[in-house]
Amino acid sequence: MVQKEELRQRLDRLKDKLRPDRINAQIISLEKQMAGSGFWDNREKSAKASKELADYKKEIETLEMFELYWEEGELEQLEKELAAFEVRIFFSSKYDREPAIVNIHSGQGGVEAMDWAQMLHRMYAQYFEKQGWTYRMVEEVRGEEAGVKSVTMEVNEPFAYGYLKFEAGTHRLVRLSPFNADQLRQTSFALVEVLPQIDDDETDLSEDDLEWQFYRSSSQGGQNVQKVNTAVRLTHKPTGLVVTCQTERFQEQNRVQALKLLRAKLWKLEEEARLKEVELLKGGRTQAAWGTQIRSYVLHPYKMVKDLRTKVETSAAEKVLDGE
Repeated sequence: MVQKEELRQRLDRLKDKLRPDRINAQIISLEKQMAGSGFWDNREKSAKASKELADYKKEIETLEMFELYWEEGELEQLEKELAAFEVRIFFSSKYDREPAIVNIHSGQGGVEAMDWAQMLHRMYAQYFEKQGWTYRMVEEVRGEEAGVKSVTMEVNEPFAYGYLKFEAGTHRLVRLSPFNADQLRQTSFALVEVLPQIDDDETDLSEDDLEWQFYRSSSQGGQNVQKVNTAVRLTHKPTGLVVTCQTERFQEQNRVQALKLLRAKLWKLEEEARLKEVELLKGGRTQAAWGTQIRSYVLHPYKMVKDLRTKVETSAAEKVLDGE
């Protein structure tokens, strides 16, 4: 049974957090911008502003609907829709509402680790499909014998970064080796990196800092073999960051994609530096991202997946690896 007093408190807390007066001020400001001359000349900025305006108006409409449910005594409907809305409001960090870029890198363990990286790729791809999320492959570097050295996926859904950011870290697999005749138990590692997709007006990239290289995309041969240099390797000279992209058919499309990946990686560098400074001010130590093991997947001698941060565990290891 829905507790009326508790429901009212939750609704009031939500209003305090959202601050309808602030949202209405943002709506007025955006509408003034959109009425200004030349606003629609920049398609990307105008599209972003239009989306923000629609989101703000939706929040106000939702709060008004909640109040209407309350006044009319439709408490069960209010509780149901309020619970779903509270989950979305939980994502309050700057980029939580943005689409995401997911990178998976094989770690220690050679071909075992490359196979493990491919298993993780399959796990996340199936998770996205079960959620009804759209995603696309951006880059895949296959291993010489099996598996993948690295995979990059773009998850083009609102709130994807907020939902996925805590997947970032080292994932550990323990199993009987399928690549060893003696079937010895093997431990493998892979690193998952989750980045928000950053708008180009939020990062200042100087062309002088960029070094472009173009080459032929890898291909399986046949009629589709590449005869032109469509693949892109982009180096950011001040930091030494390198990104590659070869999945698009045309060079310009790969250039755009490479810039998007670079912006996300530069943001990550800045964020890591900021967090390190916070830890130093606290007098604590920082852990290297690669050394931060967040989850273990054990397939032998027993079945268990355990998150080492929350202590949550399950024996349904196969279901987890199938995207559940």
